[in-house]
This record gives sequence, C-alpha cells and structure tokens, in this order.
Amino acid sequence: MPGLGTIINVVTILVGSTLGVFFGHRLPERTTRTVTDGLGLVTLVIGGLNVASVNDPDFRAAVGGSATLLVVLGAVLLGGISGSLLRIEDRLEGLGGWLQGKLAGGEGSASKAKFVEGFVDASLVFAIGPLAILGSLSDGLGRGIDQLALKSTLDGFASLAFAASLGWGVAASALSVLVWQGLWTVAAVLMGSLLPAALIASITATGGILLLGVGFRLLQIRQVPVGDLLPALLFAPILTLLVQAIV
Repeated sequence: MPGLGTIINVVTILVGSTLGVFFGHRLPERTTRTVTDGLGLVTLVIGGLNVASVNDPDFRAAVGGSATLLVVLGAVLLGGISGSLLRIEDRLEGLGGWLQGKLAGGEGSASKAKFVEGFVDASLVFAIGPLAILGSLSDGLGRGIDQLALKSTLDGFASLAFAASLGWGVAASALSVLVWQGLWTVAAVLMGSLLPAALIASITATGGILLLGVGFRLLQIRQVPVGDLLPALLFAPILTLLVQAIV
C-alpha cells in the first residue's frame, strides 16, 4: 500500500518523542547534549556520503563529468535565493509557534522557544534527508518500504533523544514528515517509473549539502538557515534536465 512507509515513520517519531518527554528528565543535561552532538556528527557523515553522489555514473553521463558539482552548486544558490525571498525558515518557525499555541497552551516565552526549536530542528533532520525522498519514491513506485523502514528506526531513536531536551515540538515534526514524504509518495505514484537515475542522484547530492547544514545546527556551530535552502531540492533535477538538454 503506497504511503505505508511514511505512516510507520510518523508513528515511530510520535512514540520516540513521547518516551523522550516522559523519561528524558531522568537523563542529565550533559547526557542529552552529548547524544545530540553525536547525532550532529552522524548527520555530517551522512551528508558527506550523500554529497558523493556527484560522482554517480548516471549523473555524470547526463550532464558531463565536470558539471555535476556545478549543478549542485547552482541548485543550492538558486534554492537559497528563492527560499530566503519566500522566508521559508521564518514561516517554518511561525508554523512551529502556531502549533505550540494550539498544542501547548499559553506557556511562557521560554517554553515556546523550546517548542519551536524542537519542531524546526527535528523537521529539518527528519524531512531533509535523502532517505525521506528516495524512500518515499520507492514506496510510491511499489518497490517496497525497506528504505523508509530503516529511516523510521533511525528517526525513532533520534526523536527520543531530541524530545528529551527539546520536548513536544519534536513530536509535532511528525506533521512535517507526513506532508513532505506524502507529497513525494504521491508524486511517485503519478510519475510511475519515469524518474531517471540522474535526477535522483542530483537530489541526493543536493540533500547531502543541506544535511551538512543541519549537522552544523545540531552541533551549535552555526545556525545555517537550512529551511531557506529547501527549494534547492527542486532546482537540482530541473538544472540537471537543462544541462542534459544543452550537452
């Protein structure tokens, strides 16, 4: 059934977040910070591995061996420009604030900021990763939910760790996952098996760049506005098709 993988993913995030909220207080702050740092390091590794898709044979054959990195660079630049003009990061934070008001009541500003931080950061981690896109595409194309099952396991443990320090905002990120992965699944159902491997590689490489930004956020190195860079995932396949048509 198309969409089953995303449903499982949403459930694991909700379960992990609930466990994190109710049992996270038993963990010292140093422990939760260390776990979050560990997740940040792993996110950097995953991002780096996916950036290596610039060397994908199908991608190189489509745009030329020296143009893959330029395609990704162009996607990030165009995505960043359009995303900042659309203020996607601010709108995502605004959505987090609205959800906090609906779900967490009239708590103080510190609690609201914590809820928004949990919602935004968890949404970026759970929704941006290439597994979210590739797994949803595989699910929609009828190729199984193996990738989303793996992602669900990872997200379940990650949401537990996040919720232990960031609270219920992490659980609210399940909504972002449901919408984002659901859209990709529906797109795959509609497109069938017409999506070329080169386009998938371009999306994967670009997603790796964004994941590096998420890793920097988790490690508190720099608050990279990854939300504003999200349109890059749309520009990557478009630029790939344009370059392929030219060469």
